[in-house]
Amino acid sequence: MHDQAVEAVKFIDLTWMNVSFLFVVGFIGGLVSGFIGSGGAFVLTPGMMSLGVPAAVAVASNMCHKFPKALVGAYKRYKYGQVDLKLGLVMAASASVGVQIGIKIQEYILGRWGEAGSNLYVSLSFVAVLIVVGGYVFYDAWQISKSGGEETVSKLAKRLQNIHIPPMIYFKTADVKISLWFTIPVGLFTGLLAATIAVGGFVGVPGMIYVVGASGLISSATELVIAFIMGFGGSVKWAIHGMVDIRLTLIILAGSLLGVQLGAIGTTLVKENMIKVVMGTIMLVVAVSRALAVPRYLAQLDLLSVEKSTLSVLDTTSFVIMCLALAIGAIIILGSMIKAKRPEAAPTGTEAYEAETYEHV
Repeated sequence: MHDQAVEAVKFIDLTWMNVSFLFVVGFIGGLVSGFIGSGGAFVLTPGMMSLGVPAAVAVASNMCHKFPKALVGAYKRYKYGQVDLKLGLVMAASASVGVQIGIKIQEYILGRWGEAGSNLYVSLSFVAVLIVVGGYVFYDAWQISKSGGEETVSKLAKRLQNIHIPPMIYFKTADVKISLWFTIPVGLFTGLLAATIAVGGFVGVPGMIYVVGASGLISSATELVIAFIMGFGGSVKWAIHGMVDIRLTLIILAGSLLGVQLGAIGTTLVKENMIKVVMGTIMLVVAVSRALAVPRYLAQLDLLSVEKSTLSVLDTTSFVIMCLALAIGAIIILGSMIKAKRPEAAPTGTEAYEAETYEHV
């Protein structure tokens, strides 16, 4: 990597306030990760950047914390029968190649334009992907909800499954048979995006749902296997370049390991379309947060002239919206779990009365 890039990277000072914030961000990131299968980095990376962590360090540290957390989540959901291990390994093979390509792109941008260029690149990538993928996933969840909550295989996936190009692979848990060649692009872009913004699940989960044809539940669980494999490979690569802040990694990992198990349990209690609702909602809120941070990076590159007071307001608003996204994610997931569990926990007054009457009869 260029000397300029190395000099541009700095690790932030950790105050008790920063540590507490990172732990909470890690917990909610883990909660989201265990629930929707994405690495949760679309919450974690912006969360770290909102504290002043350089984009490259945030992405690298995020990827480093991801693989042990993903391993815990994958094992938990594998026990629930939700993981298609074969699909995960096939996807991870091409995703690992994508990770290495993505890291090379990050290195080039950091070396050419420094920290501000890297921050701008990551933020713009976030905004674009979050709006497109989040908007579509949310729309799809709304359509499923209108049709009674039943998830169906997408038209694209059905067409691809009918195209027989050897080798054809059958994924037992997902109950899908499709050509290997259609899984490669999904895996490649999953890895590329993971190395770019530490969020491979944005492509991986929707890709398995809409291209391969797996259900939302199976896709979100299987993505954790992919996240573990490509996260391990990416972490080694980033660490060699000195981009991993192990302090950030350990703090968010501590929170994440608690959250990911709770999120995994939540998938057994709610309807599958709720996973998409959560994913789409948080994506769109975080997109607004990252968009408000863009003017500062443009100003640092002398591409935009903005008053310091205006930038300060935008930074504060971005941080508040980031916190709002965390709160929304936690409320939706925990609220759905409580609502789903409530009928099992205690009967309503009418049900209790009927049960009591029945016992006397």
